[in-house]
Amino acid sequence: MKVAIKGIERELICPACKELFTHPLILPCQHNVCHKCVKEILFAFEDSFADGGSESSNQSSPRIRISASSMDRIDRISRSGRKRNSLTPRSTLFPCPGCQRDIDLGERGINGLFRNFTLETIVERYRQAARAAIAIMCDFCKPPPQESTKSCMDCSASYCNECFKIHHPWGTLKAQHEYVGPTTNFRPKILMCPEHEMERVNMYCEICRRPVCHLCKLGGCHANHRVTTMSTAYKTLKEKLSKDIEYLISKESQVKAHITQLDLLLKETECNSERAKQEASQSFEKLYHVLEEKKSAALRAIETSKNIRLEKLQTQVEEYQGLLENNGLVGYAQEVLKETDPSCFVQTAKQLHVRIQKATESLKTFRPAAETTFEDFVVDTAKQEDILGDLSFHSNGLEIPEINEEQSRMYNKALISWECPGKTDSADIYVLEYHKLNRDEENVTWQKIEVCGQTKVVSDLDDDSSYAFRVRGYKGSICSPWSREVILRTPPASVFSFLFDDKCGYNNEHLQLNPRRTSVESRAGFPLLLGSERLQVGCYTTLDYIIGDTGIAKGKHFWAFRVEAYSYLVKVGVVPSNKIQKLFHSTHDVTSPRYEQDSGHDSGSEDAFFDSSQPCTLVTLGMKKFFIPTTPAAPKDPASRILPLPSCLGICLDCDRGRVGFYDAGRMKCLYECEVDCSGIMYPAFALMGGAAVHLEEAVIAKYGEYNDDV
Repeated sequence: MKVAIKGIERELICPACKELFTHPLILPCQHNVCHKCVKEILFAFEDSFADGGSESSNQSSPRIRISASSMDRIDRISRSGRKRNSLTPRSTLFPCPGCQRDIDLGERGINGLFRNFTLETIVERYRQAARAAIAIMCDFCKPPPQESTKSCMDCSASYCNECFKIHHPWGTLKAQHEYVGPTTNFRPKILMCPEHEMERVNMYCEICRRPVCHLCKLGGCHANHRVTTMSTAYKTLKEKLSKDIEYLISKESQVKAHITQLDLLLKETECNSERAKQEASQSFEKLYHVLEEKKSAALRAIETSKNIRLEKLQTQVEEYQGLLENNGLVGYAQEVLKETDPSCFVQTAKQLHVRIQKATESLKTFRPAAETTFEDFVVDTAKQEDILGDLSFHSNGLEIPEINEEQSRMYNKALISWECPGKTDSADIYVLEYHKLNRDEENVTWQKIEVCGQTKVVSDLDDDSSYAFRVRGYKGSICSPWSREVILRTPPASVFSFLFDDKCGYNNEHLQLNPRRTSVESRAGFPLLLGSERLQVGCYTTLDYIIGDTGIAKGKHFWAFRVEAYSYLVKVGVVPSNKIQKLFHSTHDVTSPRYEQDSGHDSGSEDAFFDSSQPCTLVTLGMKKFFIPTTPAAPKDPASRILPLPSCLGICLDCDRGRVGFYDAGRMKCLYECEVDCSGIMYPAFALMGGAAVHLEEAVIAKYGEYNDDV
């Protein structure tokens, strides 16, 4: 069945420039992009290094239209450390505008992509159908050129009849060239391998789904891939495509029914949207009406109070004017004084004297009859503004997300994780808000972040501060209510990163490090049993020490770690650089959990204090307990010095103040603090005995989404 060429225009548009394809390239994700567009996107990618991914880099070409999401991905890729000034680095990532993925173009970059000649031919047929009245002119005629009658596929040129005879004389090799009707689309007769430019493709890789040559199969990147002959692949793919096309054509009536249904849905959507607009307008009109009533009532109250105050002040003005000479009360009193008849004078002067006395007192204690300020009439709309700011479309169908406190954690950054109760991600996007808890602030300002997934890393938080977090989901214009607020506290100081030192004093017979040197485990095996065979008194055994590979010279720092619950005895703290050798060769290495003063186990001398002669400052952990050392300030009761072992512990070293604190890192609560000599470089120190393990807390790192190619 012949398909109308004008009905497939949508399939012939480049997703980058939104125009008809020009020399399209096939990406590994099987999408097509113009060769020029691929280069311009990569050049825009290169420019993002120089200008920080600003919008100016998007203006390098008026042809290409890179979407905001593509520019975001370009900016993300640019931060991954790709080398500048090369379109074919060892690994070139390309943000495909078709599937919105970051595609790996491999070592050869653009040069490793196939040109889609079939698509070019279809585009050319479409162009010819669209410009049927426009003729293709001869490339060799002297001006004015004649209309071409044929095109040579070997010469990649168009000719009129006369020029074709001249350039393709009978009896020569050129006379055997393949010629077709006038066209501007010249494709090679043989498809060559982009990896090995002198070899033609003759096989098809079923894993990578692309044509390859025999060199690709012998020693290239397709050496271990399953391949088939090109003829077999051609036959198989053509049969599959033909069957799929026939199936779709057989379902034409069903497709038309769906189109009719979609047309009805379009109309229904228009009607429902207008109805929703009317309902929303009515809701806001009600709010306007309430606000207008409140506004009128407030203005009336202010006006009434103003009139009362003006009346009182005006009366007071008139009273004081009467105290002036020959005016009011004073003038009247002056006239009364002219009375010579004692009886009449006394009769009138008695009441007048009382009024004169009141006027005299009012002069001594002047007080306005009314206040001039209207502070009592200030309308506080802060809460209402917050409520109106959250005004949106609430839907019962959108579940309220819940912040998962077990998966969320605070360390060098805050990692916030949430989920929906129904375990289904019904929201398109989430909004995470947070603010610093401050008792002095009355009006809270929330920081807002839009998140596509269900986790977010928040950085740039102040040390030793508490933050409240909440999240809500959005689906279109509809949003869920806010989740319950979760409060997390930041560490008391900046996070200090280090690894376990596998050289300085490390005993590999008793201790075992993981390859990344972030975990250490003591191995209580046969060497320990053989060593204890020589001991006849007590239960003495050896503490195996290990320190961090990085020291601290100044400032305030914090680090965290986890101690396995099965650990029998672990000591943690700090050691100065000038005492490291003493630490690894000290007689205190041989200790007993029964007789050690701060071990927390059964001790024969509870009145003994912490031994300050030890080369390092350590506290003891073990058997799921945290033991506060016996110091003068410590409680006398041994039971009160034993605390449950937190799931995560932290140490805060303040070199400037000469103090070290031991924290419950989950709640950032200090369990014990003491003085420490910071005259030298300080190193984190750990000691293990028996079965025990310590794991350093890993820093929170923001990871970008990774995409997998199904090609």
